[in-house]
Amino acid sequence: MAKSSAQKIEVHEGKDLKWTASAKKKVEKILSKYPAEQSRSATIPLLHLAQKEFGGWVSVDAMQLVADTLNLPYIRVYEVATFYTMFNLKPVGKYHVQVCTNCACMIRGSSKIVETVKDVTGLKGQGGMSDDGLFTLTEVECLGACVEAPMMQINDGYHVKLTPESTKEILEELKSGKAVESTTPSKGLEIFDGK
Repeated sequence: MAKSSAQKIEVHEGKDLKWTASAKKKVEKILSKYPAEQSRSATIPLLHLAQKEFGGWVSVDAMQLVADTLNLPYIRVYEVATFYTMFNLKPVGKYHVQVCTNCACMIRGSSKIVETVKDVTGLKGQGGMSDDGLFTLTEVECLGACVEAPMMQINDGYHVKLTPESTKEILEELKSGKAVESTTPSKGLEIFDGK
């Protein structure tokens, strides 16, 4: 999913970002999947790994680390990170709630899901963080689960066939510190983690 407008990109101020020892192993595993002369193909998986390693978002510093890892000009990584909505360019809450508002979800009532998320979290709009630091809301164009509409993604897990009531229940459980099982496993995202 491409971003529709330019966003302000933040930095991890004063932090010299480096891969942890465990992340280095994941980097090596990711790079092993591509021919050495095509290592730039690992840009998206490494950006995804950087996002997970550094607090759920990709800063300028994280983009530079990925560029250095791939021996690419910084602008090449910047172009990718700023194009796709799956990369957060500023800090997000512990739970990044992405509600699909594209055709199928819209027809099946996604606007009520968005309003429920706002009501439960106290968020006024999208992109910000709730006062308790738990939630960030983003409306997205498509999450590829039209047959299960309306749906939302919280971190890596999908929650489908939502109603305002089920949405409220999920968010209230997260607020109380309970684990909430997602409808669909996030196994597909493991390729980005070097697993």
